[in-house]
This record gives sequence, C-alpha cells and structure tokens, in this order.
Amino acid sequence: MPYSTKPLRLFVQLMSDITVSVWTTIWVFVGLAVHSAISTIAIAGRQVESGSKGVADNLASAGHGAQQIPLVGDAVSKPLTAASEAALDIAGAGHDLDTTGTWLAVVLALAVAATPILAVTAPWLFLRLRFFRRKWVVTALAATPAGEQLLALRALTNRPPRKLAAISPDPVGAWRREDPVTIRALAALELRAAGITIPARRTA
Repeated sequence: MPYSTKPLRLFVQLMSDITVSVWTTIWVFVGLAVHSAISTIAIAGRQVESGSKGVADNLASAGHGAQQIPLVGDAVSKPLTAASEAALDIAGAGHDLDTTGTWLAVVLALAVAATPILAVTAPWLFLRLRFFRRKWVVTALAATPAGEQLLALRALTNRPPRKLAAISPDPVGAWRREDPVTIRALAALELRAAGITIPARRTA
C-alpha cells in the first residue's frame, strides 16, 4: 500500500488524495462545460450544412424541371441552378463551421481543465511515488539482517544526534559491535522517518 503506517502521516496522505480527487473532478466538469458550450457552434454548423443541402437539392430539382418548360426553360432554370450552387456553398461553410467548432471545443476544454489539474496532480504524484519507492526499499531492507544494519547506518548518518543519543550513549560503537538491540532501534528510527512503523518485537 502506498500509504504511511503512522496515523498522522496517513491522515495527511488521505486528505491530500481526497483534495486532489475533488480538485480534478471539479476541473473535469469545468472542461466538460466548456466543451458543451463550444459544441453549440458545431451543432449550428451541422444544422446549416444539412438545411443548405436540402435547399440545394430542391433548387437543383426545380431547375432541372424548369428546363422542360418550352421557350423559357433555360431562362427559368439558370437562376434556380445558380441558387442551388449558392446553397451548396453555404452548406460547405456550415461543414467548415462544424469541423472548426468540434476541434475548438476539444482544444479549449483540454486547455481549461488540463492546466490546473496538472499543476496539482504532477507534484502530488511525484511525492506519492517517491514515498512509495522509499517505503518499498526500506521495508525490503528491514526484512534481512544485513538490510537492518544498513538502515541503522543510514540512521546514524541522517537522524538528529538527540534521537541517536536517546537510543544509546554510544550508537556508533554499538553499531560497530553489531549490538542487535541498538541496530534494531536505529533501523526502527530510520523506518519511522520513512513513515513506517514496525511491530514492537523488532524494536524490543
């Protein structure tokens, strides 16, 4: 589990998870709202395209029929044909509006939602992965005598002198003598610094 076994640190981690989840959810909904709002442009474009194509088909059909009128057939059909072509141009513009609106809705939704989401989740994820990796490493070390000695040495290097003195008056000498009680206590100190508590029998 990528969580600390220390109650206070575990509480902080859980609160950070909840906060990040709520933050992400809020901005996802904001992005969806932006997408929905911009998509109305695409919907309007599709409506214009569909309606214009229908008008163009009707005008083309009327122009074709007008050609059958004796004497004035060509004169009547030409304006209808021209109007049909104009309607097709409008349909093309509607198609372009549909394509642009669809693309713009996706881009703006991602731009609005992704920036605040990444600004929070990126450092959160980095810290959580770093904690999980450290926990995995020190837990694996604590499972072996040699690893426990290495943890004790890390404690001698990294922990404050007052905490070392609370374990033994001479923690370095005890470590050199391979005193098991001192080594286990030092290893437990390093584990606690990593956010991990161990059973009492290992520190006794």
